[in-house]
Order: sequence, then structure tokens, then C-alpha cells
Amino acid sequence: MDSKNRFETKSTHAVARAEWLMGLLVAVALAIYNIEQIDWFVFVGLFVVIDVIGYIPGAIAYHRSPDGAISKGYYLAYNVMHSLLTAGAIALVWALIFGPEWALLALPIHLFGDRALFGNTLKPFGIPFEPVATPEFVEFEREYRGEQRVAVRESVDSGRV
Repeated sequence: MDSKNRFETKSTHAVARAEWLMGLLVAVALAIYNIEQIDWFVFVGLFVVIDVIGYIPGAIAYHRSPDGAISKGYYLAYNVMHSLLTAGAIALVWALIFGPEWALLALPIHLFGDRALFGNTLKPFGIPFEPVATPEFVEFEREYRGEQRVAVRESVDSGRV
């Protein structure tokens, strides 16, 4: 993936998920190491607010919609609440008002978990809110894999590999 070709293959997506998994493991390790200092009420609140605002309303609207079409506002809410930028801003404001605390690890644990364990990233407006392979993407993947085989064969035949 680059700035002109914004897509991932299964392999590059797996590597990105592995990177997020490392972040998740570090955040979980910090939480375990500091478990006695965590305010669990704050931790659980910060953990669930991401989905209470950013996912659940859109999921309900999507499942209630006869054709899966829902307002872009649901996508926006999901993307804002599932952004590391928003999590960082929440953590900063929290730390300025209440002081830094280990319960703030709920934010990266939630976001790193979504990315590492479920493969979820931010949601583009043009795809279904819930994970569904669109016919266009299935066709693109099929064509991409076919072109890759041809390009590799041509490289091998020309001695460029």
C-alpha cells in the first residue's frame, strides 16, 4: 500500500494486524503490571464508551435497514471514536483534569484489540457498516491476484527476479 494505491493484500493486512498486536500486548502488559493501581470503574467506562458512541448505534441502524444503507453520520461516529487521535485527546484532557492514571490504558487496549484481533480499521463511507465483502472488492481481489501471477511470470521469464 502506498499513497497512490490505498489497499492492502491479505499478507500486508496480516502484518499490520501483527503490529497492532504488539501494541496490544504492550498495553495489556502495562495494565497487568499496574493492575492494583487501575480504577476499574474508569477503565471499563473508557473501554465501552468507544463502542457505545461509535459502533452500537451504527450496527443497530445497519441491521434495521432493509438494504444496509445508513447515514454517513454513523460512519463518522465510528471513525471518530475508533481513532487513536481521539483516544489521545481524551487521555490528554483526562490527565489534565483528573491526572494521569493507568485506567487510560483502556483506550489503546480497545483500539489495538479491534485492529489486531478483529482486523477492524476505520470505515470508508462506500462499504457496508458491518464487514461484508462487496462484489466489487471480490472482483478486484480476483483480478489483482491474476495480474500478480502474470507479472511474476513475466519477471521470471525476463530474468528480473
